[in-house]
Formats: sequence, structure tokens, C-alpha cells
Amino acid sequence: MMQIGIDSFAAAISDPATGLTLSPVERMQHLLEEIELADQVGLDVFGIGEHHRAEFLDSAPAVILAAAAARTRNIRLTSAVTVLSAADPVRVFQEFATLDLISHGRAEIVAGRGSFVESYPLFGLRLEDYDELFAEKLDLLLAIRENTHVKWSGKHRAPLTGQAVYPRPLQDPLPIWVGVGGTPTSFVRAGMLGLPLMVAIIGGEPKRFRPLVDAYREAGRRAGHPSERLSVGLHAIGFLADTTQQAADDFYPGYAHTFTEIGKERGWPPTTRARSPGWPPPRPRCRACRRPRPCSPART
Repeated sequence: MMQIGIDSFAAAISDPATGLTLSPVERMQHLLEEIELADQVGLDVFGIGEHHRAEFLDSAPAVILAAAAARTRNIRLTSAVTVLSAADPVRVFQEFATLDLISHGRAEIVAGRGSFVESYPLFGLRLEDYDELFAEKLDLLLAIRENTHVKWSGKHRAPLTGQAVYPRPLQDPLPIWVGVGGTPTSFVRAGMLGLPLMVAIIGGEPKRFRPLVDAYREAGRRAGHPSERLSVGLHAIGFLADTTQQAADDFYPGYAHTFTEIGKERGWPPTTRARSPGWPPPRPRCRACRRPRPCSPART
């Protein structure tokens, strides 16, 4: 069964054509109205990202989703993604279990590492521990989902010695997806755990990700997980209008402004019409590890 939804980062960016900037209060009100409309027209899911930057208002996605839950009836409500590496899994579970109760069983978590890295120094974490943090915290989050009383120990958090984690969600189990970008080991890890996969396609054609999705499914099969557990979702940039040309014309100015600004931080050349929409330029490769710069810590 295919489901269709919308993700939002609650962007608060000036219109490049008019210079108009909505206040944070206005933008948040518009976002809640958008989620309400998505529910009314029958979309399946609405996701809120997590960023810790001036141009996005989504640093507390569970709070936004809880407000949306009170205004909607059927649409599923998810993070897109929860930056689990920089969060406490106990608190993440508690927040989304509470959301699940408010929404009568419509909450989901997409857990990832994030494509921006501001959260790591903000919360006193080292970028060198980028992947290790995620693996360890995902393990704890799954342990909390499995058991009310948790016994767990790791390197980056104080151990749990049987403490109970409340509240418990309405859904059992609470849906947890793994959000990935282009790192092959991330796809394989999700498959080995038997968790559904959400692929964040920030740039490039979806068909380029097919070999990675195949690797995910093969890892899941080898780990003994039934195929029906190995669901795959795609998060990609999109824009709708009456015609393709109108969509491209309307979308391009804001797209170009946003990706050019991001590109200044990541060493990309300015975005051009030939590379839009959804085509950020290739990143220079690190001479040491041959990965696109910035290396692993800047990848989902």
C-alpha cells in the first residue's frame, strides 16, 4: 500500500522576489493550517523536521505535532527526522508516546543523524562521535519501545538499571523508521534491524538510490526479517502547480536562494536553473576518505 504525505521544516525565509518575511507567529499558524488542510483532503502523513538554525522553526517537532494532533482526525504525524544522535532517547520516546496518546494512535518517529550539524555543539556532543552516537541511541530507543522497565548501558549516556519509562504509547509498537541519506552502511543497518526505511533524497534522481534500497532489503532478508516489515519511504523536494512549467517558474527563486545559502557553508557553487529543482551540485571529495565534503558528519 502506498501512502502520500508532506514534510515541512517550518521554513521562515524571506520571499526572494518580494522580500516579504512572515513573523514566526504567522509562519507557525500557517503551518498548523497546512497540516489541518492536509488532513481534510485525505493525505496520509505529515512530517515535521528538526533543525537548530535561524531559517527553520522546527527545533521542537513533537510540540508542533501535538498542536496539530488537536486539530486533525486521521492524518499520521511524524518527525522528519528526529536528530536522535543529539537527543536523549528516553525523552524522545516520552514525547512521541505522549503525542501518540493525544492523537489517538497516529504518531511515528523517523530517527536519523541529520544533514546539518548545529545540534552537536549545541548539546555538547563531538562530531567525531557522529555515527557511534546514533547507533547507541537507536539501540536504547528500541529497548525502551520493547520494555517499560529498561536495563541498558552504553558509552555516551548514563546506564538504565531497570527504571520505568512512561507514558506508554497507544500503538504497540510505536512506529520507528530509520532516516538515511546516501551512506550504504546506514541502509544495511536499518535492514539488519528490520526497521522501515525513509530515504531523504535532497538532490539527484530517485533511481540512483535503488541499489542502496536493494542492499537494505537484502540485509533484512539475511537477518531473517519478513519482507512486509521492510517498508521504504522517500522524502524528496517537490512543488505542485497546474503545469510543469508553472511549477518550475514559481518554485525556482526560493529554491535557488535556499540552496545557494546552504552551498556557501558546504562549498557548493551558486545554484543555477539547469540544476533545479532538487539538484544540489556535487560536493568536493575529501582527499583522505574520498567521501563528499563535509565528510560523514554532514550526511544523514
